[in-house]
Parts: sequence; structure tokens; C-alpha cells
Amino acid sequence: MVGMQRQNQQAKNFDSLPDPARRKGSVVLRRGQAQTEQSDSYLLDTREDQDFTHTDPWRVLRIQAEFVEGFGALAGLGPAISVFGSARTSRGSERYLQAEKIGELIASAGVAVITGGGPGAMEAANKGAVSAGGVSVGLGIELPFETGLNEWVDLGINFRYFFARKTMFVKYSQGFIVLPGGYGTLDELFEALTLVQTEKVTGFPIVLVGTSYWLPLLEWLRNTVAEEGAISVADLDLIQLTDDIEEAVDIVVNSARPNGFIVEK
Repeated sequence: MVGMQRQNQQAKNFDSLPDPARRKGSVVLRRGQAQTEQSDSYLLDTREDQDFTHTDPWRVLRIQAEFVEGFGALAGLGPAISVFGSARTSRGSERYLQAEKIGELIASAGVAVITGGGPGAMEAANKGAVSAGGVSVGLGIELPFETGLNEWVDLGINFRYFFARKTMFVKYSQGFIVLPGGYGTLDELFEALTLVQTEKVTGFPIVLVGTSYWLPLLEWLRNTVAEEGAISVADLDLIQLTDDIEEAVDIVVNSARPNGFIVEK
């Protein structure tokens, strides 16, 4: 009798647990299906499996499809700014409210807001854009610990491959505002810096918000990286730092690019 009660309780506990779920491109996977590997890992790992759907020629077609889908969805977007920040930023925190206000200010200027489509600071920026009646875009990515786009994304695309997603951020943004974040945020920041430094994109403002968070990184770049000659001191001018979110938005919104993007307030 005791054993039966314990089994019943375990079953109730199991039923109360949220189903593990994640996205694989446009596909939603739950429970056992969610344990399948990510598309990026299939691409980057060397495999012995010669099934055609696991071969590089097949993946080239899938990669091509991601670019075609992204270009098609975003071609008519118009001027846009990307806002990056941590997925772990908690709702109601100071950083969340900052991201929300940034999204609102960008949208109020008639510019679309693009984020990674996830929770945290990304969700906040999308929410701010929606509250201002603007265009809220989310470019999601297949990850083992995220389940899809946040509820404030109006135009969303889910990608399998990071490099296809990064291309969309740069191609359809006129600048980046970067809030405190982790590896993903740093990856996007340094990707943009590399493209500007090598003149793959020009007139592309990159603004960091949060002096106390970013200053140690900038000091390391100046006192170690530039001091060693790995970058020039002038490369540090590619980054602008502020605690004033209105200043950050003003910098990116009013910066021109070769396509003639200038927003008038």
C-alpha cells in the first residue's frame, strides 16, 4: 500500500514538471525528441554517418534556405537597430527596464527593433518596441536551453545556424546597442567590431550601455590588447560607452550609412 502511494506521488510529481522543449529551426521538439543534437553541432563535428541528410552537401541546401528565408522576411523592414543583452536579465530589474525603454525610444523614432528574440534584455527591448507601436523583430537560434521566441516578437525567424543569424543582424541593422551580457552578447559585439574594423560595414555605430559593466573590458583592450599592438588605439574609437540610454539611442538612430539611412526626429 505504501509502495503504491509512493508511485502515485512520483507520477504526480512527474506530471507537474514542465516538458523539456526547444526549437530546431521552425520545428518544436519536446520530451524525448528534444534530446536530438543541434544543427550547428552536426555541421561542425566530423561524423562517420554518410546518410545524405547528415552530409555537408545537404546542409548547404539547408543553409541556403535559411538565408533565403531571412532575406525574404526582412527585405522590406526598413531602418532598424539591433539591441543585444543577456537572456538572464530578470524581469523588473534595472537592466530590464533600461532595455525596455531603449526599445521604446528606438520605435518612437520610427526605427525597427531587432533582438535575438529570447528572454531577458531581448524580451524587454521587444516589449518596449511594441508598447511604442513600432516593429519588433526577433532572430532566434536553436539552443538546448531556450524554447523559442518571446511573446513580444511580432516578426520572428528561427535559425539553425549562428552565422546565418549573424548575417541578418548586420545586414538589416544600422547600428548596435549592447547591454550587459555574457558570451553570446560578447560574440555579437566582437563580430560587429571586426566587421567595422575591416571595413566590411561602414558608418556602423556600436554603443555599450553600462559604464561599470563595460569599462573593465575597455581598459583591458586599451592597456593590454592595444599596448601589445594587437589592435591600434584608434580601434577603440569604434566603441562608444554611456549610461544615458537617450544618448545611446540618439547615436544609433541619427547615424548615416551608405544606403542613406537618416532618421529625423
